[in-house]
Amino acid sequence: MSVSKLLAVVLLIVASALLTVGLLGWQQRLPRNRFAGIRTAATLRSDAAFSAANRVAAPTMVAAGAVCAAGGALALGAGGAALTVIVAVAGAGAVGLLLAGGLLGHRVASAVPPPTGGCAGCICSGGGCSAT
Repeated sequence: MSVSKLLAVVLLIVASALLTVGLLGWQQRLPRNRFAGIRTAATLRSDAAFSAANRVAAPTMVAAGAVCAAGGALALGAGGAALTVIVAVAGAGAVGLLLAGGLLGHRVASAVPPPTGGCAGCICSGGGCSAT
């Protein structure tokens, strides 16, 4: 497999993941987890904070996925310096969009009131409380 095809495949896989997570976040169907979406202390403290953060960050995540998809499509037929420029621009653009969305999502999650009552988002078992 040539380098351009390998880089194109990597960009297209990343695009697929970003588009999926972004669309799930936009539709508020992305469950709170430790693997996908905006994951900061503020977003993980409650389902409401996680959902709000990922809904706000979804447009930038979808845009980052689109940038990676376009970069992957262009990388298929490129080589040499053009391939380097395409991958660099697509990568930098996607990272910039993801950082902007993550910051915005974190700010929104920080404004969501913390859960009340009980263990406030923990799983109580016997004499202790462990984070979900």
